[in-house]
Amino acid sequence: MRKALNFNRQLAEFHSTIFAEMSALAVATSSVNLGQGFPDSDGPHEIADAAIEAIRAGHNQYPPGPGIPELRRAVASHQLRYYGIEVDSEKEVLITAGATEAVCAAMVGLCNLGDEVVLFEPFYDSYAASVAIAGATRKVVSLKGARFEFDPSDLEKVISDRTKVILLNTPHNPTGKVFTPQELSAIAKVAVENDLLVVVDEVYEHLVFEGMHFPISTLPGMRDRTLTISSAAKSFSFTGWKVGWATGPAPLVAATRSAKQFMTYVNAAPFQHAISYALDNAELFTEQVRRPMEDQRNRLVEGLNRLGFSTFPTSGTYFVVSDLGGSSGSSAARFCVELANLAQVVAIPVSAFYHDQTKDKGQIRWTFCKRPEVIEEALQRLTDHRDQMKARAF
Repeated sequence: MRKALNFNRQLAEFHSTIFAEMSALAVATSSVNLGQGFPDSDGPHEIADAAIEAIRAGHNQYPPGPGIPELRRAVASHQLRYYGIEVDSEKEVLITAGATEAVCAAMVGLCNLGDEVVLFEPFYDSYAASVAIAGATRKVVSLKGARFEFDPSDLEKVISDRTKVILLNTPHNPTGKVFTPQELSAIAKVAVENDLLVVVDEVYEHLVFEGMHFPISTLPGMRDRTLTISSAAKSFSFTGWKVGWATGPAPLVAATRSAKQFMTYVNAAPFQHAISYALDNAELFTEQVRRPMEDQRNRLVEGLNRLGFSTFPTSGTYFVVSDLGGSSGSSAARFCVELANLAQVVAIPVSAFYHDQTKDKGQIRWTFCKRPEVIEEALQRLTDHRDQMKARAF
């Protein structure tokens, strides 16, 4: 019983409450919420129409456990068209309730009690909880500097005999970083030399504004040790549908499925049909999502820089990180709360995405996946309270 209670406390520690708190504060203060990373407009109407058609056609009961064949084939075709990656749709594709479930199921299916999982921090908050649910231990490698780069020697130092998985996210939430081929090669080298698995979350693969997304599974020695995860939520702007997938060698997919079947079992029957249609036409629909998102990024970044927030480069995703100018202590967390009360704009302190959340980095994450008029309203509110913000930030 004591061990179980300790485990539950561990989960509670890993669950960051800052997101719920800031969302509640946004409602209480009538703030523009640039903290939560979901769009405030739907994706292409043709995809929505395909979902309606699937519902009316009667695709409303349990789909097959691995996902409907049409969607699994569409995922396999997408991987081949975009990256030259051949996967068997029967054995090497699993449909999940979004990428979040896929990550959690992968951790549970691939890790044993006491195994170590390496994360690059700052990391998406559900990763820590997924590692804890699996009974594994997280080890971290910090991304540093203006471009959130890592030292390969730091990665080598955290590897031990108990290390099982490197959990990677590229394009990267919360920083907007896209890992370069050189960085991915360094990660692959460590994985191959230490016989490690790599689970890579690529949900923002089609939201890249500079450079290009490069799958780590295409590097030498990585095909048989990489489980790749993605989702329709970000590529097509239907976050509420919760349709994701995992692809990779059959043993890794089977292990993930063994855990997934006891989580949701199956999910989103009519939406699976709609996303099959979306993936078959991805060249058209992803660009319809990416183009306005890039414009919204430019709008927010230019506005924040004009107001004196020093933004870091963001090459993809929904997010940009700004610096408060080297302030210390709990300044970013405190500033975000004061910002909501003062200017009625909500953002998230980047400290929420770190292994040790008490070490505030003086950095804030903003999201630009909002309509242009919403971003402009937020910038106007920030402009109206510019002097008071500066007085409180430093």
